[in-house]
Amino acid sequence: MSANANLQQKVVQYENFINEVLKRDLQKVLEQRDEVYEKIAQYLQLKNTIQSLQDSGSERLKADVDLGCNFYVQAELEDVSRIFVAVGYGFFVEMNHDEALHFIEKKTNQLTAFTDQLTKDSAEIKANIRMVLEGLRELQTLTDVPDGRRDIF
Repeated sequence: MSANANLQQKVVQYENFINEVLKRDLQKVLEQRDEVYEKIAQYLQLKNTIQSLQDSGSERLKADVDLGCNFYVQAELEDVSRIFVAVGYGFFVEMNHDEALHFIEKKTNQLTAFTDQLTKDSAEIKANIRMVLEGLRELQTLTDVPDGRRDIF
């Protein structure tokens, strides 16, 4: 096997590693981070709803409830002093407004810390991709690539 064929084999291995491992890992981390951002948005929406309930001072509430497949019915709640909050793993806990707001604050802080970690993980994966790409350029002796920063994707 010639040195050129061996070099081409190494280049193909590195390209496969980038495409099949690193890019897939990066996509998973970014998707997971997006899901966590969605959860944070739902908790913040619940927080706004609770605060508007507290501000209105009303004990009754009329609302449209989605029964599924965008089929809505009007519902009337006689007591809005307690609500059920999703705490994770499919469990809901009945709480008053103050307890729910306290829980939401703690949960959003926890989720925000998790998104920060996922962001660091994605930056690390991007750095690994860039390092392998630089190694490939060195292997292929590509010197005509511009130095300007650009997104990998």
